Amino acid sequence: MARGRAPQYDEQRALILNQAARLFAQQGFMATSMNQVADACGLSKAALYHYFRDKYALAALIAETHVRQLLDVVMQVQAECTDPQRLLGVLIERFVREYASAQDAHRVLTEDVRFLGDEDRQRILDVERDVVSRFAQAVRVLRPQAGERELDKPLAMLLFGMINWLFTWFHPGRGLSYEQLAPMVADLFLHGMLDMRLPAQAPCASASPLEPTP
Repeated sequence: MARGRAPQYDEQRALILNQAARLFAQQGFMATSMNQVADACGLSKAALYHYFRDKYALAALIAETHVRQLLDVVMQVQAECTDPQRLLGVLIERFVREYASAQDAHRVLTEDVRFLGDEDRQRILDVERDVVSRFAQAVRVLRPQAGERELDKPLAMLLFGMINWLFTWFHPGRGLSYEQLAPMVADLFLHGMLDMRLPAQAPCASASPLEPTP
């Protein structure tokens, strides 16, 4: 009869992922070794390999788990928000708050996906595109002309340009928290977008700046 997993297996696996994400975020994927991950988890290297075959597997799972969690947040907000006019603002606030507890994983997603193989990277980017598409849909509700001129996705990407790199400069506890920052980000983007003049011409169809960049 096959042996079942120990009760602590999932907890230990989650700890490893958290510690690996922290190390990748602090010193980079290439500079982090499995020995360092094992030490951070209080495990032997042999015990660590019982859970993950290498640091590539760690980075791939951290990035994919995080981006799928972001998609889950979008889908949850879409299901809960009954007012389409409020949807984009709620999405922005929820994303900023989500980043508060996932800064290390988000840094792995934005900086380390480039080290993954084509198949793994493509799978993660496909989820990112789904997230961007749902934000672009919310943009179109508030600014239909943007959708007509194919500017809904560029606007969504400009928004992600605002919030994706919060971890590089924002340090909560220094006079401002993520809870306070979230509505500020939403107000900044929404009020600026609603009053913004649109370009006279649509983007060139042959050149797309819309690829989510890790």
